[in-house]
Amino acid sequence: MNILVTGGAGYIGSHTCLQLLRAGHEIVVVDNLINANEEAVRRVQKLAGKSFPFYQFDLCDGNRLDEVFTHHTFDGVIHFAGLKAVGESVSIPLRYYGNNLNSTITLCRVMARHNVKRLIFSSSATVYQPGSPMPVNEDAALGCTNPYGWTKFMCEQILRDIAAADPTWSVVLLRYFNPIGADESGLIGEDPSGIPNNLMPYITQTALGRLEKFSVFGDDYDTPDGTGVRDYIHVVDLAQGHMDALAYATQHTGSVAINLGTGVGYSVLDIVRAFEKVNDVKVPYQIAPRRPGDVATVYADPRKAKQLLNWQAEKNLEDMCRDSWRWQSMNPKGFAEA
Repeated sequence: MNILVTGGAGYIGSHTCLQLLRAGHEIVVVDNLINANEEAVRRVQKLAGKSFPFYQFDLCDGNRLDEVFTHHTFDGVIHFAGLKAVGESVSIPLRYYGNNLNSTITLCRVMARHNVKRLIFSSSATVYQPGSPMPVNEDAALGCTNPYGWTKFMCEQILRDIAAADPTWSVVLLRYFNPIGADESGLIGEDPSGIPNNLMPYITQTALGRLEKFSVFGDDYDTPDGTGVRDYIHVVDLAQGHMDALAYATQHTGSVAINLGTGVGYSVLDIVRAFEKVNDVKVPYQIAPRRPGDVATVYADPRKAKQLLNWQAEKNLEDMCRDSWRWQSMNPKGFAEA
């Protein structure tokens, strides 16, 4: 198949592009590089031994996007593009609502104009209402604690409404839990700008010495060691989930939401200890106050992914820690060095 990947230069997008190419698909990537680096595109091409068209522009630009659809014939779209920092979304909500909703609406309008109606959407476990019973399944109550989560929630609703209005659409809403890890080559991985928002790059940059120590936000939760528990999933497993969702979308119409997680919760300190053990490196940390909006425990019920997509996570916590450190130690300054 020929697939358009929006946000394909980003962390999850680049790993999914690599999986698509390795499976024999053709891809076209659109990314404005706000949260990404073009070096990731070059490295994906190197790893796959195959080139592909790359366009740098904002997905809200409908005219540019229409030109891409005019020059290429697509069988489907995997939509990663969007602003993604939870804390930043609280500070500048209008930018998040404007970008994430408008880019999705623009994409769907152009897709409909060119009769491309197969879409895999990058959603998030942040759409689930805090306090949901664990493990959380797709029927749990929805509700968010920050503008980033609400943009995912609203985009999901837009896509469900499109599929309901036109039954020829096929939409899969993939709700991720906490992606970590990297391709085992160490050539692509998570490369945040500034101080990381996510746990694993915070740990790897501290282990490397780029940061003095990292903060564990809260050690008084109702969890085995007092620190927050989350469902961490290897980014390569996550990328495979998109492949399986694409295959599902070729056989089904309508819209469906599916969790992508392992079904196992690990605490922050579990991750630190596993990282130190696997990589034989120390990670200095300090306990800091809880962050507003954080909850004690969130982990997935992944049974629906197994049932509908025949997908389940294959990699374990040691793989996640080892691959994360390989990426960071091979690329101390991320893609910027290249």
